[in-house]
Amino acid sequence: MKKILSVAFAVVLVSTAFGQTKKDWSKEVFDRAGDHFMVQFGLDNWAGAPDSISNRMNGFSRGVNVAIMMNKPFKSDPRWSVALGLGISNSNIFFKNTSVDLKSSSTLLPFRNLDSTDHFKKYKLATTFAEVPIELRYTFDPVNQKKSWKIAVGVKVGTMLNAHTKGKTLQNKSNTTINAYTEKISKRTYFNSTRLAATARVGIGNFSLFGSYAITSLVKDVSGAAIRPYQFGLCLSGL
Repeated sequence: MKKILSVAFAVVLVSTAFGQTKKDWSKEVFDRAGDHFMVQFGLDNWAGAPDSISNRMNGFSRGVNVAIMMNKPFKSDPRWSVALGLGISNSNIFFKNTSVDLKSSSTLLPFRNLDSTDHFKKYKLATTFAEVPIELRYTFDPVNQKKSWKIAVGVKVGTMLNAHTKGKTLQNKSNTTINAYTEKISKRTYFNSTRLAATARVGIGNFSLFGSYAITSLVKDVSGAAIRPYQFGLCLSGL
């Protein structure tokens, strides 16, 4: 994500330096919506997780973010704008032969190895946050924004709505099905209720690539390692 940002802002600086800021934008006619719906589909992972946890992460961990954004272009230069919104994000981290014991009375959040005992065929830890995303945006050609390259950087401030584990299809150590049922356990005790994440996007028209990185830890300091979720993927929006 750092490389994407460096290249994008280098292009912006060069573009500005070579006279584009002298253009009289007041004479241009813009067809730009003041607000829009943003949807992101991402691949999820954790930075800072010890090997005992990261080695047990398995499968296609993924997340979905949706937000309503209100965009306010700068009057002096409508290529630049600030956007503020309200949204919800969901992350699903999958594990192999593992139990994340949210009901434990232990101070530390237990990630139990179940290679030699009964386990679920599919197992995940899901978290959901309500968020306020804020972005600084740059559109290279605001007159033809649907065909223009665009970049955005920002932050998301969120509060946790839910944290739960979900296991499907109980199996024995030989991976033979014991019972085809689903277990869901919800509890937020081990997690920080507030999250701050840095974000970045670059794309053209209504499509962009995005990335986000949590500045705050997912798990409380007393409950485990400083795990910082990150995500990258495809975004569909008006910018």
